[in-house]
Formats: sequence, structure tokens, C-alpha cells
Amino acid sequence: MIDEMLLMPLGEAFGQVQQTLFESVAQPLLFAMGQGNLLEDAYDATGWLLVGLLQLGIMLAFFGPLQRWRPVDRHAEPHDERVDILYTLIHRLGLFRLGVFCLVGPLLDGLFGAAAVHGIHGIQLEAWMAPWWPGVSDTAWAAFVAYLLVFDLLDYWIHRGQHRLDRWWALHAVHHSQRHMTMWSDNRNHLLDDLLRDVLIALVARAIGVPPGQFVAIVACTQLVESLSHANIRLSFGWLGERLLVSPRFHRQHHAIGVGHEGEAGPGSLGGCNFAVLFPIWDILFRTARFDGGLEPTGIRDQLPEYGGRDYGRGFWSQQWLGLRRLLSRHPA
Repeated sequence: MIDEMLLMPLGEAFGQVQQTLFESVAQPLLFAMGQGNLLEDAYDATGWLLVGLLQLGIMLAFFGPLQRWRPVDRHAEPHDERVDILYTLIHRLGLFRLGVFCLVGPLLDGLFGAAAVHGIHGIQLEAWMAPWWPGVSDTAWAAFVAYLLVFDLLDYWIHRGQHRLDRWWALHAVHHSQRHMTMWSDNRNHLLDDLLRDVLIALVARAIGVPPGQFVAIVACTQLVESLSHANIRLSFGWLGERLLVSPRFHRQHHAIGVGHEGEAGPGSLGGCNFAVLFPIWDILFRTARFDGGLEPTGIRDQLPEYGGRDYGRGFWSQQWLGLRRLLSRHPA
């Protein structure tokens, strides 16, 4: 009851701010451009924009001071950080997601519409699980946890695919090529890599009937944890905490040179460890967890001069272009 009393005003306040922003800025702008047919998409976009601004505020207010308090790397390159900030703004302010929805939304509508014509329907996960929690008055919290687990398990397997398939790794390598990780590094991804992941996430979200409000909250929570796990900070959650939630130390091992991206066959082979995004339980269950690491340097082995000094690009466009070249080459890995 106390949770409901606290959350309802917050939800109402968010809704009011979103409505005000939409009516005062987005709606007049669309009408002036003759794009009134996009009003529904614009309303959703204002919600993502507000969520992104809240995330950026939390990152600057809390994660930033933590990085300055106990940094792992005291010699980060300002240029590299600025590029990562650009990636973060593109994603967290909803610019990339709006583009994905405009491209993928109609395709998913057609796909699920055609499936429904043939009698194939998705499931409503919350309704399907309702008998599992008899007597629970507010099932929204239970459903939210269930959705988090489903999407985190999906993210785990997507992440393993990014590390095990040569051509997918060719794109995902953009993310791992950062030698100086910070709280801005989570969104440093090839845009095609992000598109593939978001399509899979959106497909599953539609298939299990995730309400839009829940989906926004799930994405926001996941992104904040990811920003913290990439932060340049000497932080461990302890023996138990490390096994309950992905920490900066746990995830740094995933980015460690020669550890987080290579397999047992040695240098150049694909594999890795610590793929979980939120909950290390998936790495524990599927035997990909490592808790024995320290605070090793991050990056990819073939970036080192003694292994060829491969160029992954320093600017946004060079990183995107080189990722496509690797994807289309005869030896993408």
C-alpha cells in the first residue's frame, strides 16, 4: 500500500510533464510540418526523451562522482569519452529508438497481424502467470520482475551470439574496442548491432504482451545498471552481491583484453565470459561466469601493437564504417 502511495504521484507527475511537453512542443511542431499522422509516435518519443533525461541526471549526479572517487583508469582519453557521450545521447534521448520504431513497428504490426489471421497469437505473460501469485493485490510488481528476468535471459543469449558468431562479432567489436571504459561506454555500439538486438527485444515484447509503460521502465532500469557496470570505478558488490547483480568489477572482466572476448582455443578465437546484463545467475547456470578477475586493461587483443595494432576507429563515423568493412570482409573476426 505504501509503495502504491509513493509510486502513483510519481507516475502522475511523469505523465503530466510528458503531456505538457507533447502539447507545447511536439504537437505544434508536427502540425506546422504537416505531419499530424505522427502524433502517436511523437507522444511516445516525448516519454523516451524524459526517461533519457532522468537517466542522464542520475549518471551525472551519482555515477560521475563515483568515477572521480575511485577510478580504475586515471589516464582516460578525453576524445574517446566524448565519442561515447555522443553514442549515449543518441540512444538515451530516444533518437535511435524512434528510428527503430518507425522502421520496425510497421513490420511487426504486419507480422503479428498475419499471424493472427492464421490463428497464431502471442501470450499475455502477466495473465498467464497470475495463478502463480494468488492473493497478491498488486500483480504489476510481480509482472515487472518476470519481464526483467525474461528480457535479461534473452539479452544473455543475444550477447553470447554477438561473441560467438564471426559476423556479429565484427559489429559488436565496436563496443569492446574502447580501451578506457566509463559510464558513457554502454551505448558505444555499431548501429546495425543495436538494430539487430532491438528487433529481437521488440519481437519478444510483442509476443509476451508487455505493456508499453512496463517496457519503458524495464529498458530504463536495464540501461542504468549497464551504465554503472561500465563505469570507471573500483567497485565490487562483495561475494554475494556479485552473484546477484552485475557489478563494474564483474563486467570489466568481460571487457578485459584476451579474457572477455576470446575462447579456450587462444588468441583470435571467439568466446568470452560474464555475458549477463543484469543478473549473473545466467552466467552461473550456463557456466560462463568468472569471479576471479581483477581490474585488467580493457579492449581487444589485436589492438595491441604486438598483435597487429588493428584500427577500430576513433570517431563515430569511422567506427561505424570500419564495422561494416569487417562485416563484409572474407574474415570478419
